[in-house]
Amino acid sequence: MRTRQITALASATFMLLGACGSGDPTSTLLRDSDAAVSANNAAASPDVIAGEPFPDARCEANKAAGTITYLTGFDFAAAASIVEVITADSAGYYTDLCLDIDIKASFSVANYPLIADNTAQFASGGSFSEVVAFAAANDAGFVVTAVEGRTAIEALILKVGEAAELGDLAGSTIGVKGKLPPSIEAMLLAAGLTEGVDFQTVLLDGFDPTQHIAIPTIVGFPGFKSNEPGGLNRAGIGFQTFDPLDFNIPGSFGAIYTNQAFLADHPTAAQDFMRATMRGLAESLADPVAAANLAVEKVNANGNPNFLSPEGEVFRWATDAQLIIDTTPEGTAFGVPDATMLQAELDAYAAVGLFGDSATPDAASRLGNEIIASVYDANGTVIWPG
Repeated sequence: MRTRQITALASATFMLLGACGSGDPTSTLLRDSDAAVSANNAAASPDVIAGEPFPDARCEANKAAGTITYLTGFDFAAAASIVEVITADSAGYYTDLCLDIDIKASFSVANYPLIADNTAQFASGGSFSEVVAFAAANDAGFVVTAVEGRTAIEALILKVGEAAELGDLAGSTIGVKGKLPPSIEAMLLAAGLTEGVDFQTVLLDGFDPTQHIAIPTIVGFPGFKSNEPGGLNRAGIGFQTFDPLDFNIPGSFGAIYTNQAFLADHPTAAQDFMRATMRGLAESLADPVAAANLAVEKVNANGNPNFLSPEGEVFRWATDAQLIIDTTPEGTAFGVPDATMLQAELDAYAAVGLFGDSATPDAASRLGNEIIASVYDANGTVIWPG
């Protein structure tokens, strides 16, 4: 694990929306005809060479993609797969690569049909498994181009003294916002606890952790490591957590994905979108407070419909950033997906019913690793023109 440090410091429901889009979830990354178009387009556009001018032909190819719409996963929050896009846009990196990017505030579960039918071209996903679950259920041709966090973003948050170990939760009731996240359910299952048999769940109203932790009939609730703990800390309320990472439960967060059609038609634009975004990620990790403040500016300019606070967003990105750094192995560039780890995630979540009775999807068939890997040099630095 990386040893570099930065300042450390509404669980997403795995909703499957109506069927839409196209593409075989068991297919390879691109169909043969699509791959041929992609190869021809790429051949017409010279590579980006560090320190040298951005090639005119590549600039024209990127302009031909038109406006590329990026959908965020939760408002303009300072979260992984959102904050780096805001940072890159603010710095003018997309413009430098002849890309016209329109960032729209959205929610991860609302993004899938819009990416599937190419209404939007890139989006933030709550996790790799969330993207794959929608694709598998709706025959949608998604290509995941980055996975930044190599752990589940959720933790089980409990009142102080409720449990010394997971087994102590037998016979208890846990509050949920929609349903248990797969990472938490898999963690409890590994401890021999099955929902509806060994413990019960009850729906919670709202999203205020200070209200939820005061409910006398529940022991606690799942929440984002980057959100609810910060709210409880700021309110001076004690709590304890059980983290899936500590129990070797695989997971991910900060997923960025596109669709096969856009990737086939505009391969250089897709690659250079990831180039600029990964440069934005590097800068956001290096100065998390500045990156969070850029997100807060976007939140406020958008009317702040979700009542996000500046201190909450600083906490959110500091937490996400630290997790990204800590879970990315030395020698691996940020955001490059690990197919083996992601397959372990799908396997673990299949055991708790994420894919129903369907076969567990193949992680590698959903990954566009060559797209993101090509934007880095051998030292893990983004290749950027002069």
